[in-house]
Amino acid sequence: MSADAPRVAAARIRAEKARAELMETAHELQQRLSPGVLAQNAWEGAKSKGADLAEEAVDAVRSRPAIAGGIVAAIALFLAREPLMDAASKLASGAKNRRRSSKAKAPKPPKQPKQPKPPKAPEPPSAVKANKQPTETTE
Repeated sequence: MSADAPRVAAARIRAEKARAELMETAHELQQRLSPGVLAQNAWEGAKSKGADLAEEAVDAVRSRPAIAGGIVAAIALFLAREPLMDAASKLASGAKNRRRSSKAKAPKPPKQPKQPKPPKAPEPPSAVKANKQPTETTE
């Protein structure tokens, strides 16, 4: 055996340790980057962000309940706009039909007979003479 043999053996041992560490690191990376682990990490991150967002929303609603109520009402009206429009049109057409049917069914009140005018009182003779102009006669 030569004098290089212990140094070569030591180098081989060091190389074997480095190779083992490299393989262990590669195995850890393979586990970390597996689709299942990535999906689980993404899901947990999303849950955490969602919980934070929900907590902030609750705090905002507690600080401004009237504004939050208005926003909720606006969203509800927007989402229910079709049924509301249908109901409003049915209500309006129902009111028209009721008005028409009540006009058709309700008897018209009888016409009042016209009262005869009272006869005029005759004018006094002095007023008759004053109103008449003398007629001219030509002979």
